[in-house]
Amino acid sequence: MTAATSARALEPRHLQLARAAFAAIAAAMITFSPDHSSQVGLAVFSGFAIATGLSFLLSVWLVFPAGERWPSVLMGILAMLAGMIAGLVGLRSITLFFSVVVTWALLSGLIETIVGWRARRALRTVAAPDEAERTAARDALTVGIITIVLGLALLVVPTQYALQYYIEEAGRSFILTGITIGVGIFGGYAAIVAVYLAIAGFSPRRTPAVNPREDAAAQPVDEAPGGTA
Repeated sequence: MTAATSARALEPRHLQLARAAFAAIAAAMITFSPDHSSQVGLAVFSGFAIATGLSFLLSVWLVFPAGERWPSVLMGILAMLAGMIAGLVGLRSITLFFSVVVTWALLSGLIETIVGWRARRALRTVAAPDEAERTAARDALTVGIITIVLGLALLVVPTQYALQYYIEEAGRSFILTGITIGVGIFGGYAAIVAVYLAIAGFSPRRTPAVNPREDAAAQPVDEAPGGTA
C-alpha cells in the first residue's frame, strides 16, 4: 500500500462495509415485504442506489488517493442517477423497473469488473504485491461479475409473464408475475452482495512480513568510543 493510501481518513474496507449495510437493508425490505410490485421494487432500489452512490462519492475524498478515484466517481454518479430516476413516483412501472435496474447493473458491473481485472493484472507485475490491494482487486472483480449477472438475469425475465396457481393449504389462488420474479432476483442479489462485502470488510488484514536483514540494516549504528562505527 502506498504512503498516500495509508494517509487517507478511511480504508477501502470501510466502503465495503457501507455498501454491505445498504445492500442488507434492501435485501431485508424485499424479503419481508409481501408486496413485490414495481412500486415497491423501485422504491427499495432507489434508496439502495442513492445511498450506495453517496458512499462512492464520499470515498473519493475519504478513501482513495489521487489517480485512483475515477471508478468511484463513475459508479457514484451512475448509482445516483439510477436511484433518482427510480424515485420518480409518477413514472414507476414494470418497464421502468427493468429498464433502470438492468441498465445500472450492466454498466456498474462492467466498470467494477474492469477495475478489478486491471488491478489484478497490474499486481502480477509487482514482485511483492500488497495483500490489501490484491484482496481489493479480487473483491471488485467478484462483485462486478455478480452485478453483471443480475443485469443478464433480469434481461431474460418476461416482463408481462403471469402464472396463476392454487395452494390448497392456503385455500386461495396466487399469481406469479414477471415483476415479482424481477424484484425477487434483485433482493437475492442484494443479499449475496451484502454477505460477500461484509465478510470482505470484516476480514483481518495481513501485515507485511519484515525481513530481519532489512530491519537490521535500517537500524542506526551506534558509534564506538573511539569515534568509529
